[in-house]
Amino acid sequence: MNRPLRVAVIGAGPAGIYAADHLIKAVENVTVDIFDKLPTPYGLIRYGVAPDHPRIKEIIKALHRVMDNPRIRFIGNVAYGVDVKPEEMSRFYDATIIATGAEKDRELDIPGIDKLGSYGAADFASWYNGHPDVSRDWPLTAQKVAVIGAGNVAVDVARILAKTADELLETEIPDNVYQHLKNSPVTDVHVFSRRGPAQVKFTPQELRELDHSPNVDVIVHPEGIEFDEGSLEAMRQTRHVKMCVDILQNWAVRDPREDRPRRLHLHFLQAPVEVLGDNGKVEGLRTETQELTGDGWVRGTGEFTDWDVQAVYRAVGYLSTALPDLPFDTRTGTIPHEAGRILDLDGEHIPGMYVTGWIKRGPVGLIGHTKGDAGETITSLLADVDKLPTAPSREHDDVTNYLRGRGLPITTWEGWQKLDAHEITLGEPHGRQRIKVVARDEMTDICNG
Repeated sequence: MNRPLRVAVIGAGPAGIYAADHLIKAVENVTVDIFDKLPTPYGLIRYGVAPDHPRIKEIIKALHRVMDNPRIRFIGNVAYGVDVKPEEMSRFYDATIIATGAEKDRELDIPGIDKLGSYGAADFASWYNGHPDVSRDWPLTAQKVAVIGAGNVAVDVARILAKTADELLETEIPDNVYQHLKNSPVTDVHVFSRRGPAQVKFTPQELRELDHSPNVDVIVHPEGIEFDEGSLEAMRQTRHVKMCVDILQNWAVRDPREDRPRRLHLHFLQAPVEVLGDNGKVEGLRTETQELTGDGWVRGTGEFTDWDVQAVYRAVGYLSTALPDLPFDTRTGTIPHEAGRILDLDGEHIPGMYVTGWIKRGPVGLIGHTKGDAGETITSLLADVDKLPTAPSREHDDVTNYLRGRGLPITTWEGWQKLDAHEITLGEPHGRQRIKVVARDEMTDICNG
């Protein structure tokens, strides 16, 4: 490749940053601009990972090193398809990589799921992480709560609901979240998994963290601890499955710790079938007991249980959002592609358009999978480089001058570093990692001040 290459990445979460990293390592004469609709980088690492996960947030340090590269530029407060259209991007970039991830809740189609007191886990995570586009209030009024799901997000939600607020003070939890959690009357959090203990999707680390609180008794209900041949094979094949099962079995036989004021219950082989309640409010959850079918899957037994809960949180998966003027598969929640090349309705590659991350493969897998995704997409882009259209406006400041000229309050990497330092300074007098700024206007002002 002889001419310099200019590439835009839409989405400043891990998927977008890893794509930029792959690209600059592969090509010397390339510059990458990473856009995000938020004033800040890092996506779900900042706004989706629970604040009491400092080890997971160590990922930010690795992402920070990538973003420090002078050939990578961050441009925040720009919503693709709204503030800037795809045809406008083609004026400034030879190729565009979509890496917008998945931040919405997947629906759960059961009767009553839309009652007052029924919430999505992604919305709740955005709230307790101080996302600037959500309300500062959350109705924590339930004494008994149900969480539906068997993945890391379900475990995060259950742990945040069950912990006392003071236990979270050492984290970067926003002040408004602390005050709401401090006043929460919750005593019992019930987590319901449709399948058995060998089919759970959370990691051993996530599972163990449930039991770290001195104020929460984790109770595994033994009637759901069952295994079939498919379960045994999963335990033989995958070490972390066996580790999770061992932890759960140990918890299932231990004595209750009655000195702990809150309880977190884990129920297996219980599928939600209806959210109960009169007057439009959640007053209970009905589940159907499942039985294993020999291959690790389950079927209903016709035996139902009604659980006394006043709130229901569904943690059944994330869902990506369609972008203007781009194809979108509503069934899978992904952009159609071939090895990262975005395909139009006729199955043809749209020149210069690529995709990576959860909006490419669906919201599954860990950070390692995201790196693999980025590698595949960049390989395809580089194979196409001689066929890419050439952007007519190629000066470094052309795009930022254009956006500012339209009155957009864009933020930069240097601006984010100001905000980062400000939040850390806010936390220092209180012995905290940081205190997050949660208002978009205030974040933008600090970045641009």
